[in-house]
Amino acid sequence: MHVEVGGLAIAYERAGSGPPVVLAHGFVGDGRSTWGSQIDALADEFTVVAWDAPGAGGSPDPPDGFGMDDYADCFAAFLRALRIEPAHLVGLSFGGALVLATFHRHRGLASSLALVSGYAGWRGSLGPADAQQRLTRSLEVSQLPPDEFAAAMVPSMFSPSAKDEVVATFVDSVRAFRPGGFRAMASASYEDQSHVLPEVDVPTLLLYADHDVRAPVAVGEATHAVVRGSLLVVLRGPGHVSSVEAPNEVTRELRRFLRSVSSRPLRLKGLNTRPS
Repeated sequence: MHVEVGGLAIAYERAGSGPPVVLAHGFVGDGRSTWGSQIDALADEFTVVAWDAPGAGGSPDPPDGFGMDDYADCFAAFLRALRIEPAHLVGLSFGGALVLATFHRHRGLASSLALVSGYAGWRGSLGPADAQQRLTRSLEVSQLPPDEFAAAMVPSMFSPSAKDEVVATFVDSVRAFRPGGFRAMASASYEDQSHVLPEVDVPTLLLYADHDVRAPVAVGEATHAVVRGSLLVVLRGPGHVSSVEAPNEVTRELRRFLRSVSSRPLRLKGLNTRPS
């Protein structure tokens, strides 16, 4: 399916009925390859929508100079076009920075936030030196042929124990990357969103993985220390794209969180951290 948003035909999947949950993927892959298990599983009690960001999947590349504010405005317009606002916003990696920027620029659109291996932007979560190194490396690998690009990117996305058959569909989507779209999302990922964290006043799940080398647990802990009332959950075993590597565990934690925010407020920070 597609919907016209600001002159861009944004591709998306939609399934189920109930409270709306909108899934935002990272800077490689697309909605289905990243969130396919969650789309199918959560549709039994939620309206689940997964978009392809401009530059990924079935959506066209964004115009030159498209930054995180532009992605956030596009994402907000996408929600409004589908008439599913407010919604529970779930973002993985780049998608985590996107839902933060969307919250900041479009108050009232988010019923809750869930950051899965998410950043407050690379600069905001990793610091300027590491963020610049990551951006430089991303721009370099964007020049590679598809197979070499996938070979450069995929090892940091999963734990060493990830099974080939589990991640195969995601790897195929990485090979299908579009250089211009990838560079736009990498540049947007670099931007600092840490100023948003103290503003967050909706229930927030922080879901991280103990074998994630891109957004390690320390990033989640630092975010948890700033976002009031946030719930930090650490998955044991998977790497960065935990929605693919550990789909049942990610679905379980998302479902548990989404049910809880519909029925009762989250417990106070400091009492609500538990391993998974």
